[in-house]
Amino acid sequence: MAGPTALVSALREELATVLGLMPDEQQQVFGGRTFWRGHLHGHDVVAVLSGIGKVAAATTATALIERFGVQRIVFTGVAGGLAPGVRVGDVVVARQFLQHDMDASPIFPRHEVPGYGRSTFDADAALTDQLVRASDMVLKDLPALLGDEVMRTFDLQSPRCHLGLLLSGDRFVSTTAESAALREDLPTALAVEMEGAAFAQVCHDYGVPLAVVRTISDRADDAAHVDFPRFLHEVASRYSGAIVEALLRG
Repeated sequence: MAGPTALVSALREELATVLGLMPDEQQQVFGGRTFWRGHLHGHDVVAVLSGIGKVAAATTATALIERFGVQRIVFTGVAGGLAPGVRVGDVVVARQFLQHDMDASPIFPRHEVPGYGRSTFDADAALTDQLVRASDMVLKDLPALLGDEVMRTFDLQSPRCHLGLLLSGDRFVSTTAESAALREDLPTALAVEMEGAAFAQVCHDYGVPLAVVRTISDRADDAAHVDFPRFLHEVASRYSGAIVEALLRG
């Protein structure tokens, strides 16, 4: 691998978990972002927070490619589950990405990205397969990672890894009405978040492999998880660190 691997997190707690695994990280500030250069399990890596929303995500992705010459990007974060059977504590690995709030109609069909003739962008197949294997490995030994008390507290019963369509948009989806509308419009969607599709479009433009894994923190509805900070600290951040480690160890 000629250039570094980018490790991107949506939230500070997840990035802190990844940084805790790096023995020699050094900070660099560029474009209003703090990037950490270092090594992890023999890999040259750059870690950074994506920022929230599609514009921040696109800026971060471009900086990683242009400034740091990354050769692949791995993104970890949380998302709201949409599809039936996608439960709190499951993970979704993206095969494709779509901006659910992209609408330049009537000039272009709804969801189509102007200038591209398409509404979806693909994750890198090989890197995604590796991320699925890493996620499955972590989920198989989850009690050892989280502890029985955390498993009981969040009712984590045999969490699964799902592979498919991930939605992104500049709106935090947290009501049953919004969630139902997304499921009706885009019935194959597994989960919804705010950055993945922007990373996918930038990576498509530059030809850089991208893989994204999201931990399901809630069902993106009126019953969304009430103790999100604890879930983030005790579940999602540990998932991120363990999955990244499993991926880089091969």
